[in-house]
Amino acid sequence: MDRRTFVAASLAAGTGVSATAQAASSGPVTILGICCSPRKGKTTFQSMQVCLAEAAKVDTRIKTELLELAGMKIDGAPAAGLPSAFGEEDEFPKIQEKLTRPDVAGVILGTPTYFGNMSYLATILIDRCIAVRSSFGLAGKVAGVLAVGAARNGGQELVIASVQAALMAQEMIVVGDSRPTGHRGATVWSGIKDGVMADEWGLSTAKNLGRHVAQVALQVSSAK
Repeated sequence: MDRRTFVAASLAAGTGVSATAQAASSGPVTILGICCSPRKGKTTFQSMQVCLAEAAKVDTRIKTELLELAGMKIDGAPAAGLPSAFGEEDEFPKIQEKLTRPDVAGVILGTPTYFGNMSYLATILIDRCIAVRSSFGLAGKVAGVLAVGAARNGGQELVIASVQAALMAQEMIVVGDSRPTGHRGATVWSGIKDGVMADEWGLSTAKNLGRHVAQVALQVSSAK
């Protein structure tokens, strides 16, 4: 046994982490962003891009993916045991497959704010995740929420709290945007002149959220 192997084994023994777990934790850790805006490529998408870009800076093991629900065929009816209006074309199974992948250690859900509530796409996504609730297939994954509103105080925090409540019911590890802003999550203002990219404060919360989700996801992955 060479010195490097000996030191690694000793550290693993001292922290209660097996060599197998250490090897597993050295693999890619994916942060999946899900954009629940019906407007493809617009303000929520742009904010999520900033959020995930910051997450990717945390560590070389961090990989990011951004999925837009806009234009996808997803029906909420199956959450109530009813057939999907889209039949076999319903695309939720593709989303479920992504969400439950072992390498996906973190999920950031982004939604626009409508009358102090999340978008209908966010609601459908959350409702359809009842499919993995019985097996707690999302348990232990780190989760964060980003909300975009037309006003600076347009109900974004109400939306974040509502989404977080659903994610906690899945036994996900829900985190906020962390320091130095340190609130519920990312709150972005789309009504500012020149759009979300001019909202320095809002984008700072998005960056802090992305970084925090990535940091905690790494810690959780390393402990497995």
